[in-house]
Amino acid sequence: GLPGKKGLNIAYEAVDRHAAGSLKNHLALRWLGKGGQTKDYTYAQLQALTNRFANLLQRLDVGPKDRVYALTGRIPELYISALGTLKNRSVFSHLFSAFGPEPIHARMTIGQAKVLVTTETLYHHKVAGLRSSLPHLRHVLLIGEGGKKTDTLGTEDFHRLLDKADDRFAIAPTDPEEMARLHFTSGTTGTPNGAI
Repeated sequence: GLPGKKGLNIAYEAVDRHAAGSLKNHLALRWLGKGGQTKDYTYAQLQALTNRFANLLQRLDVGPKDRVYALTGRIPELYISALGTLKNRSVFSHLFSAFGPEPIHARMTIGQAKVLVTTETLYHHKVAGLRSSLPHLRHVLLIGEGGKKTDTLGTEDFHRLLDKADDRFAIAPTDPEEMARLHFTSGTTGTPNGAI
């Protein structure tokens, strides 16, 4: 549980409690890229990055219960976004990167997505044409190809914003029953249903 008996936050349990103790320099996440690249993150590093993302959300006026979606493959930014969203007590929803525009649109509309984290390629192929029909979507945070900065019109650069954010963040009291994740049924027999 959170220090001071302030409830239960998944991101604290997964990262911060380890970063505060003897495991802070132990491996928390290892990413293996398709091209053979490897990125390692200790608990301390993952804590700092997820704190930055939580602060980034607050700077964008994204608060508890607001929906943050990710449309990515299994890249480090996916996990940083998910854990940072949970620290902010916002609701995280991950979209399968093989979805086409229609399933993406349906799930983002049903869940009232306020923020989308995605890559340049996925944005241009699957989301850019949907923007005008997603009234709740306020921010698209783009991950540049190969970690490079991006200046795509109507979006914000994920890494540029992350770099500017503070790496200290205090998780607010979190009720164990608060909504944290939003999954969806397959939608093969009709409109997908949200599962909290």
